[in-house]
Amino acid sequence: MASTTTSATSGLISPVVADTKTALRAQATNSVGLPALPPSANVASIGQLPNASYCRRMARNVIAMATGDATAELTATELPEIVKKVQEAWDKIDDKYAATSLGVAAFIALWSTTGMISAIDRLPVVPGVMEIVGIGYTGWFAYKNLIFKPDRQAFVAKLKGLYNEILG
Repeated sequence: MASTTTSATSGLISPVVADTKTALRAQATNSVGLPALPPSANVASIGQLPNASYCRRMARNVIAMATGDATAELTATELPEIVKKVQEAWDKIDDKYAATSLGVAAFIALWSTTGMISAIDRLPVVPGVMEIVGIGYTGWFAYKNLIFKPDRQAFVAKLKGLYNEILG
């Protein structure tokens, strides 16, 4: 180990393989300036094809370039109607910061409420009691507002008045 020699001069690699590696390194510089792929360590001779793992590595280094006019395709696609309505509503808002803050606050409130409800649901007695309370309130609401015609008409009038008060 007194002297260090290259593998080509030590006789461990045949001159044909060493010349092939030199030729591949010479081809590494191309006109586009992209880095060349490393030569395959699995290729034993010039006529042998590389194995599948080398081809998969080579396929990852491929760069594709789009051809044609991409803007013509983008303008040809139309947005769905709901997206257009949301964009129009967003453009009408004067204080976008406040609207975004309100949306984030609503999301956080919904998320924390869901967590609180799931925590209550894990308690042993509370879900059954809540279910009984919900069934009882539903029965009371139906008896008070939906069963008899005069009560139902008063309830519908109350809903219409609330609707007009909110939307104007």
